Amino acid sequence: MQARSPRWLLRVLPWVEVRAGTYRVNRRLTHPLGTGRVAFTAEAGRILAVPASLTELPALRGLADQGALRELAAACVPREYAAGEVIAAAGEEVAEVLLLAHGKAGRYAPGAWDHEVGLGLLAGGDSFGADALGAREPGAWPQTLRALTRCTVLALPLSAVAAAAGASPALRTHLERVAHRPAPRRNSRGEAAIELASGHVGEPVLPGTFVDYELEPREYELSVAQTVLRVHSRVADLYNEPMNQVEEQVRLTIEALRERQEHELVNNREFGLLHNADLRQRLHTRSGPPTPDDLDALVSRRRKTRCLLAHPRAIAAFGRECNARGVLPGHTEIDGATVQTWRGIPLLPCDKIPVTPLGTSAVLALRTGEADQGVVGLRQTGIPEEYEPGLNVRFMGINDQAVISYLVSTYFSAAVLVPDALGILEDVEI
Repeated sequence: MQARSPRWLLRVLPWVEVRAGTYRVNRRLTHPLGTGRVAFTAEAGRILAVPASLTELPALRGLADQGALRELAAACVPREYAAGEVIAAAGEEVAEVLLLAHGKAGRYAPGAWDHEVGLGLLAGGDSFGADALGAREPGAWPQTLRALTRCTVLALPLSAVAAAAGASPALRTHLERVAHRPAPRRNSRGEAAIELASGHVGEPVLPGTFVDYELEPREYELSVAQTVLRVHSRVADLYNEPMNQVEEQVRLTIEALRERQEHELVNNREFGLLHNADLRQRLHTRSGPPTPDDLDALVSRRRKTRCLLAHPRAIAAFGRECNARGVLPGHTEIDGATVQTWRGIPLLPCDKIPVTPLGTSAVLALRTGEADQGVVGLRQTGIPEEYEPGLNVRFMGINDQAVISYLVSTYFSAAVLVPDALGILEDVEI
């Protein structure tokens, strides 16, 4: 069977027993700040912002006036910047909100020793200066934004926002409420603060507190991959030596189901890892190919990164970058196989991570296990006629053509317990 792969994801995920078919993840309440990405569309050669996606900007979150959103989207002015051009200069007055539709741009600020310090990258869908929408005074750009590649930027003038607010009472009321609402008390991760006291001077009154949970926690239902295996009774009766043909048919069918299971764990729109990573845990490469600097940035976003998953071609691209720098990655042995490591973290191949027609892929970083609040696999064992954990083979009968049918099913899902358990390095050129 040529389609069989190592299936490292299935091997490294800790599997949690789900008895009721549903797994609920209760998290502490977080105060969303609209950290999502704006979507864009192309019409008649022009790049336009999707009006409904403007609510991903912090000050516009929760705005229901679609007419005002359409007016704001229409007011965006497209601009093109070449690599190296300054899009916004630190210290200048903020007169617009910048929406990056295409390309990469870097954020920079003066360092402690009179040199410029890089503060991160922005890519398609990110915004810059959106805080000015909800501010009483626009202020100045806190950082310099410079194009690293050819960039397409949509500029939303604050004057256009003020004009739209004058014509829309809903938008005007919304922005006034944003400008005057007190900032919620939260920790560095955006979670509702737990009030504590430390130190001892006299007899202070201790603060009262409680842990606030999310009101609508996410529930993961077990998904299923199934097929009906058909074997003619004549084969089952006569051709069982030297190999049991029915068992071999079942074995190969299970191999195909396990391959589909890993594919779904990576790519499924509901619970797949590629679609469930928090937007704040998605990074972009500095230059295109995956460099040691990029993997360091990815690993530094979380504690106890257990493994890195990448397409074999992405691992080869990373090896080329290491060779160019004279860096030698380490190696370790897992389940009898020698795999490459970076900073002591296994870099495991996974051919289920897609490669786009443009030749880009992604690298996943996972912290795993319930005890570490990481990524876990979900399954239910002890199901009727179980053949392997979470997989059963059920006899369905024999039809009038003497064909025996078996229903082969596997039940599974995956859950990300806290956002920083999973990170993705996106748009990796291979």
